[in-house]
Amino acid sequence: MQLHPQMKAILDQAAAAGAKPFHSMTPVEARQAINGLLEAFKGTPESVAKSERREIPGPAGRIPVQIYTPEGKGPFPVLVYYHGGGWTIGETASWDPFSRSLCNASGCVVIAVEYRLAPEHKFPAPVEDCYAAADWASKNAASIGGDPQRVAVGGDSAGGNLAAAVSLMARDRGGPRLAFQLLIYPATDAALDTPSQQQFKDDGYILSRHDMVWFWGHYLRNDADKSNPYACPAQASDLRGLPPALVVTAGFDPLRDEGETYAARLQDAGVKCECVRYEGVTHGFVLFGTVLDEGRKAIADMGAALKKALAR
Repeated sequence: MQLHPQMKAILDQAAAAGAKPFHSMTPVEARQAINGLLEAFKGTPESVAKSERREIPGPAGRIPVQIYTPEGKGPFPVLVYYHGGGWTIGETASWDPFSRSLCNASGCVVIAVEYRLAPEHKFPAPVEDCYAAADWASKNAASIGGDPQRVAVGGDSAGGNLAAAVSLMARDRGGPRLAFQLLIYPATDAALDTPSQQQFKDDGYILSRHDMVWFWGHYLRNDADKSNPYACPAQASDLRGLPPALVVTAGFDPLRDEGETYAARLQDAGVKCECVRYEGVTHGFVLFGTVLDEGRKAIADMGAALKKALAR
């Protein structure tokens, strides 16, 4: 297995710019670092028909969201999207180029959610914000040009974890009827005991096992949370009755194996699920679509999967 030359160029450029591993920083420093990294590779963001900032009700006050509307005539399917960043870093503004590309590729109204971050707001605060956003979307889709019968959730990394958890919560609580879940290299288990976690325990590939120890340490309140399926979806004993899924993984990613194992468990539970691994790329690769062919390909593939799953 070899790194894609464009992926290696991204890693080399980040290293030359003095990028430090997340686990060596404070959360505030890491937030600045991820924003700087994504800014350096954002290129020219795609235009969409409309992008607007709104606030929606949440469990502890208003939740800011950025709503992207594609060109064309609605009602459109809706994708409630949760950004990555280990529940600790990241914001919708840094994910803006990706959100725009996914809006155009999928033909969905994309609702990017500014959920509360750890360690200031530990589990379950972030996932409860994300659930509230999905619930709001299903009840208010028509007001933003969306179709309430075609609401999906999605996210990358910690956002993939949150999308998987929201899908479980919606099933268990009799909440919004979700039509699909898009899980991009999701974190599913705090055990960190898979072969890929060992293979990529050290720094140099955007995300390491050391980083994941740091992120989980900020997110969870205690060891008991590690067995809570809303924190660690892999801990769910029963995955039946969940929405159809696409799970995307990356070859050079500590989270690769847990994402693929979760996809296999979804399939075993009778959930329609496709799992696609993109070789030669690291964690975070979909965010580098302006300079990485595999990132562009993945966005196109995800857009096509959403279109197919959410077709009227």
